[in-house]
Amino acid sequence: MTSLLPPSAPARSRSAAEVSRDLTARRPLVLLATFAGAVAATSTLVVCLAVGVVGWFLTDAGAHGTPRDGLRTGALGWLMAHGSGVTVQGVAVTVVPLGITAFCAWALWRVGHGLGEAVSGHGPDADRIADGERDLTVPLAAGLFTAAYVVVAVLTSNLAGTTATAPDTGRVVLWSLVLAGGLGGSAIAIGSGRAAIWASFVPMSLRAGLTACRRILVAWLAVTLLAFVVALLLDGSTAINVMSQLHTDAGDATLFTALSATVVPNAAVFSGSYLLGPGFSVGVGTLVSPGAVLIGPLPMFPLLAALPETGPTAAWTGLLVAVPFLVAAWGAVRAQRLSPTLRWEEGAARGCIGGVLAGAVFGVLASVAGGAVGPGRMRDVGPLVFDVLLHAITAFGIGGLVGGLLITWWQRRAARTDATLEGADS
Repeated sequence: MTSLLPPSAPARSRSAAEVSRDLTARRPLVLLATFAGAVAATSTLVVCLAVGVVGWFLTDAGAHGTPRDGLRTGALGWLMAHGSGVTVQGVAVTVVPLGITAFCAWALWRVGHGLGEAVSGHGPDADRIADGERDLTVPLAAGLFTAAYVVVAVLTSNLAGTTATAPDTGRVVLWSLVLAGGLGGSAIAIGSGRAAIWASFVPMSLRAGLTACRRILVAWLAVTLLAFVVALLLDGSTAINVMSQLHTDAGDATLFTALSATVVPNAAVFSGSYLLGPGFSVGVGTLVSPGAVLIGPLPMFPLLAALPETGPTAAWTGLLVAVPFLVAAWGAVRAQRLSPTLRWEEGAARGCIGGVLAGAVFGVLASVAGGAVGPGRMRDVGPLVFDVLLHAITAFGIGGLVGGLLITWWQRRAARTDATLEGADS
């Protein structure tokens, strides 16, 4: 009887990638997003816990305390990266170690992007989305991802916090919502391909402005980090002297260096505040700026060796306020080379929008880079936030505007030259 049936078409062999993609698409979105959010939180938390235990062992070879103390210290460090703050012997420490925060943000982005790729097969396809069909894949995945991250953060705060340390759980929740919902949600949208679809509805000038913002901000942070490193190296002997006066052995020095590295991004933001003009304070009643330096007694911390000497500043330091303008102009030029335009108003708008946005983002970074680091005078350490915000928006906005106009002029000139050569060839 089977010989009477028509021959069936040979089945096409499917690649392993196609089979994996189909199996992933069948997995429940709820489980994928919840698991990814928990992984994003616990992955960085476990690293901090491990560092805490290693630090506990390096300090005195485990002679005092228990491994549980090292675990609690690592968890508190992770919570501080989420804005919790802690109380040390009755003294509030509210500074956020942005190095650990950046590590958590990197993990959120990687895990969120992977989740986006995993849920890309859920919901309507690109054609149906373009036709106006509602797509809740990314909002649902981002919501579950964020909820799982927040749950891990709250549990960590409740388990690691004590009456003596008193971490602020409310601030932990707020920071977790911003990091997981904002950064993680963006990564999910990009990884799933939805961001590319939604971007097609955004005006080109705004998209180009966002590209300019990214270019300007990355360039500015690189310049500020370089400025801090140079200032520290120029007075490296002071940093070495501080370490020697602390009477640390190899283990203590290693741990102290690792802890100092967690606030290097904070120092870079301080350096950027200095280059913008307003400067920053390293204690109540102090000021470090290109126009004036007034510093009192400081704690023994090696990174503080990068600070200038108290007293009148050199005449050339006033020229540093041109650095943010030049960086913004360069960033706008680099961004517009990716998507050229021959319209003056378009080039000006792209550079100005990118500069203003970059200034606003740096103002936000300045607002979270400082805080209380000790008792007395050291309860006020950080950039002069409002002044830094105004200077950043102004300098980056004007620099981006000039850079946009310059690259537009260059591209118009290149276009006229190409047209002339084509006419001569024809």
